[in-house]
Amino acid sequence: MNAVRPVDPRGATGDGAVPPKDPGRRDILVIRICLIIVIIGLVVSGVTAFPLREELMLGRDILNGTGLSATFPDLAFWVQRVAEGLEVIGDDYPFLAYGTDWLAFAHLAIAVAFVGPLIDPVRNVWVTIWGLIMCAGIVPLALIAGALRGLPIGWQLIDISFGVVAAVPLTVALVLTRRLQRSGAIAA
Repeated sequence: MNAVRPVDPRGATGDGAVPPKDPGRRDILVIRICLIIVIIGLVVSGVTAFPLREELMLGRDILNGTGLSATFPDLAFWVQRVAEGLEVIGDDYPFLAYGTDWLAFAHLAIAVAFVGPLIDPVRNVWVTIWGLIMCAGIVPLALIAGALRGLPIGWQLIDISFGVVAAVPLTVALVLTRRLQRSGAIAA
């Protein structure tokens, strides 16, 4: 004979077991975490593009002051070269830094675009797909423009890594969003 177990207001059954939660809610939570990671990465990248000159001079000073320049001479040379370039430009042609100001703003603007899927991942899945396309576009841009501008391959690989790293949470978000679409669940 099957006995009916009492259920308390918190959802636990009389034997202490808790019924499984709605898997769609868990998917939405993971999607939002993934998108917040991407948004934070974009904001940090954007904000740190404003004081580029000061950051490179600090990097140069750290490399030289800690002795890391002896361990990583190619890196130290490149950081020194970029810091010098930014210093000359900053002193003689400060208006050229306006380009990196726009770069910074673009990162912040792109971060705002991901607020849509953060609120409603299913309705705004196109933004997540667009983000993945942009991540893929970083690879040819870094390789082609980097080579044309004389950037070392290591620097180009660092730039490419931003797209690869961002693609991971965006892919997770896309897979879970597609699962939500198939289940007919609506973002809450």
